[in-house]
Amino acid sequence: MEKEKLNLTEEWDKVFPESPLVNHHKVTFLNRYGITLAADVYTPKKIIGRLPAIAVAGPFGAVKEQSSGLYAQIMAERGFYALAFDPSFTGESGGLPRDIASPDINTEDFSAAVDFLATEPEVDTERIGIIGICGWGGMALNAAAIDTRIKATVTSTMYDMSRQISHGYFDSLDENGRYAARKTLAEQRTSDAQHGTLKRMGGVPDVIPEDAPQFLKDYHTYYKTKRGYHKRSANSNQGWAITSAWSFMNMPLLSYSPEIRNAVLMIHGEKAHSLYFSKDAFARLKGANKELLIVPGASHIDLYDNLKLIPFDKIEAFFAKYLNK
Repeated sequence: MEKEKLNLTEEWDKVFPESPLVNHHKVTFLNRYGITLAADVYTPKKIIGRLPAIAVAGPFGAVKEQSSGLYAQIMAERGFYALAFDPSFTGESGGLPRDIASPDINTEDFSAAVDFLATEPEVDTERIGIIGICGWGGMALNAAAIDTRIKATVTSTMYDMSRQISHGYFDSLDENGRYAARKTLAEQRTSDAQHGTLKRMGGVPDVIPEDAPQFLKDYHTYYKTKRGYHKRSANSNQGWAITSAWSFMNMPLLSYSPEIRNAVLMIHGEKAHSLYFSKDAFARLKGANKELLIVPGASHIDLYDNLKLIPFDKIEAFFAKYLNK
């Protein structure tokens, strides 16, 4: 398979400052479906021997210039070969149509990142881990359940997108609610087919009502302000295609997560509306090499970029232990 030629931005257009402690360059690689993915590689200034490596993605609707790039850069400062990638159909990565998600293809994206890392001469192929943020936390667990090359997995402020879409927030949808949602999605598919385009959800609103849920207000402070806005982020702009929800409605992501044998660290904020996703997913994991860390006082988006609350010392120690750094 040949890689698609992507239009990659050469300027530093991240929402975080460039670190003087690491080297940075862009790369592309193919996933199993022939989609060309774009990524940023961050490495320590001085590389001695073959390094442990980490692939990072998320949040759901974000791009590598946001949280995942920040995580990758900081892990490179701490001695890891780190890769932050745009999932298929998003950001600078290839794939049509744009801004649509798939539980299968986006899980595959993590394994494609492992493929890439396994070919890099600076990387020790026996010491590869992944980090999934928000919705890509669920994808990361799903990838860890199939890909035994992933020796250690960290999820941060994890969303189980299948559960959220098919059951609603806090499991508020019953069978009748799901039927109504499926009917709406089916009607949208018909409309999209008739118009020859995919209608978008609209992203995070530009203006948030006073009575909006706190988590929506939090999303606004990240995706719609200088703090985290990015021109290629779906959440910052027109949002996902509405029919992105289609596959998630009846394809549970975490069916085989209890069979993950390699190490998992799940991190979530004490005050996050989404905490129940990590608590329930962690309860299904097995083995002494699994850990849930609840960060006191942290909201969902605090773990996107709040360096005072993201427990990077813990993340580093976890990977150092299970990737034998």
